[in-house]
This record gives sequence, structure tokens and C-alpha cells, in this order.
Amino acid sequence: MTDFIFAYHGGKMPETPEEGAKEMAKWQAWFENLGDAVVNPGNPVGMSKTVSAAGVADDGGANPLSGFTIVRAKDIDAAVAMAKGCPMVSSGNGSVEVAPVVEM
Repeated sequence: MTDFIFAYHGGKMPETPEEGAKEMAKWQAWFENLGDAVVNPGNPVGMSKTVSAAGVADDGGANPLSGFTIVRAKDIDAAVAMAKGCPMVSSGNGSVEVAPVVEM
């Protein structure tokens, strides 16, 4: 089994506490469905800075990261199948980048 990072792009902050509770319930249901595959449910993240040889960009880049999760799966295809159930994907409000965590 391999650990994979789900890097979330897109989505939006809920506008009301009620909307926030509904969205949180969707995420909790998805995590419950994934069960023991969830190694670290992660968190949303704030606006990032991109550091490169050319300098520092304050805008989070072309496709800013909005959060992450770590899951365990037999291979990347299994991890991709898990990611398809993400509330951001099913609502059409974002995407999930799936990559293996390489042990060093």
C-alpha cells in the first residue's frame, strides 16, 4: 500500500454557517466512506506564495492549492477512484490532484 496526497484546487468558502455545516457534512460522509484509507484528513489552506528563482509571487500561482488529504491505496488508479468522490469534484467546484508520496 502506498500513501497518496490529494491536493485540492478550487472550491469556495461557505457564505453562511448553514452552508458551511452542509459542506462539512458532505466531507465527513466522504471521509467515512473512505474509512481506514484516510491517513490524514488534512485541512483547507490559505493563500500561498510561490517561491522560484525569479522571485516570490503572492497570488498562489495559476491554480492555487486550497487544501490537502493523505490517503492509502494499493495504486494510483485506486487513489484516483477515491478522489472522484470528493465533494469538490462532484459539485463541479474544484479538482483533486493525486500524487504518490515517495518515501526517501
